Amino acid sequence: MKVCRECHRILEGNVCPICKTSHLTDDWSGLVIIFDLESQIAKSLNITHPGKYALRVR
Repeated sequence: MKVCRECHRILEGNVCPICKTSHLTDDWSGLVIIFDLESQIAKSLNITHPGKYALRVR
């Protein structure tokens, strides 16, 4: 799986559906799944769309 370097979204394609960028990497660690955009975790990570996100992207 690849991760968008801009928004840290974990995805399987070659283009991020949120950022519309192809600036991806496979060098990442940590995983958070966001369902509730009003949660404190989503707010602190500035996540605006539900989904899977990497915590650290290199």
